[in-house]
Amino acid sequence: MRLTILGGGGFRVPLVYGALLGDRGERRVTEVVLHDLDAARLAAVTRVLAEQAAAVPDAPRVTATTDLDEALTGADFVFSAIRVGGLQGRAEDERVALAQGVLGQETVGAGGVAYGLRTVPVAVDIARRVARLAPDAWVINFTNPAGLVTEAMSRHLGDRVIGICDSPVGLGRRIARVLGADPGEAFVDYVGLNHLGWVRGLRVAGRDELPRLLADPALLGSFEEGRLFGPDWLRSLGAIPNEYLHYYYFNRETVRAYQEAERTRGAFLRDQQSGFYAEARDPAVSALALWERTRAEREATYMSENREAAGAGEREAEDLAGGYEKVALALMRAIAHGERTTLILNVRNGTALAALDADAVIEVPCLVDAAGARPVAVDPLPGHATALVCAVKAVEREVLAAADSGSRAHAVAAFALHPLVDSVTVARRLLDGYTAVHPGLAYLR
Repeated sequence: MRLTILGGGGFRVPLVYGALLGDRGERRVTEVVLHDLDAARLAAVTRVLAEQAAAVPDAPRVTATTDLDEALTGADFVFSAIRVGGLQGRAEDERVALAQGVLGQETVGAGGVAYGLRTVPVAVDIARRVARLAPDAWVINFTNPAGLVTEAMSRHLGDRVIGICDSPVGLGRRIARVLGADPGEAFVDYVGLNHLGWVRGLRVAGRDELPRLLADPALLGSFEEGRLFGPDWLRSLGAIPNEYLHYYYFNRETVRAYQEAERTRGAFLRDQQSGFYAEARDPAVSALALWERTRAEREATYMSENREAAGAGEREAEDLAGGYEKVALALMRAIAHGERTTLILNVRNGTALAALDADAVIEVPCLVDAAGARPVAVDPLPGHATALVCAVKAVEREVLAAADSGSRAHAVAAFALHPLVDSVTVARRLLDGYTAVHPGLAYLR
């Protein structure tokens, strides 16, 4: 099988290739095509992958290209992991938002809207090219904001595009671990949008173990989300929220922590990865060892401002291993081999969540086999969660409308309607600020 990775010069590509090296079954990936607009980044990542494969017989062959059509032609699977504007763009998203006193995180709040506005047109172009050059390919979307971008691509690829995120998987794994259950044997009842969902149950052998966790304050406070949100708030919710909901439930504290930080997350990653790519050019340096050191620092500092605001302490060692590459490989194997499995994915709603229309992309457990991914039936969300999901989905639809029409009015509405932006005046200032620093937003008029 041929796998094309868009954003192939990206820092997390070695995670995907490392997972592929462990897959020795039939119908495995035999060729990996890396596509990126930056040839130097491609060269650095190719060096890392070569070191990963050095001791692995019959490792997937790796080629690299800056030609998108060449990369897509003949692909069986396409992983889309692009970052429009690069990490400098992410740093600008954060800076412009914080200057207006609102959150600039890359998928949540004003920063997520800005990132979506410049990413959706590019993602739509990719979807159209896939439909033309590789109509039988399955697209697995990593690109953030994952739910929004998957929905944009689904308008051209239907159910052949599936979005993934490791956040719900990590949350389910932590809950299972605290409860003494095997994560592989547990069904996680998780519902919402990408970076906006709740675990409402964790069933092991047909029994829901979540009430036992919610009834035990000590147990609740013993893992990341318990420390982040606090046991009292989790008991009030009767559910365990995705970590990104900390931006909503503790917005003022988080904005203040971001404003007081020496550097924003985007600026930190920009500087860190610039150093990695520069040093990786040196043939005397082990690119793989350098990448591993850089990744360890990256994972340890994930959501550090939120943990600082909550007094949650350092991340646990078990949570530093990542996981999105394992979700991607499990999804790809299920489709390629027809192996029936259940995964939490971003897919079109159908009739799964009554509050949203059929085409809305949601994040829920899905049954996956050779026919693709289908959302399982889920119980309705409580009123407060339904209101938040509907509000954020309305924002996503304004982003899609702006990208489709080039309408500045829709772009302003996307900012103004977001629950974390409380002013039309601020929304207009945000758009002015973003269009001033992002050439990719020049299409808005």
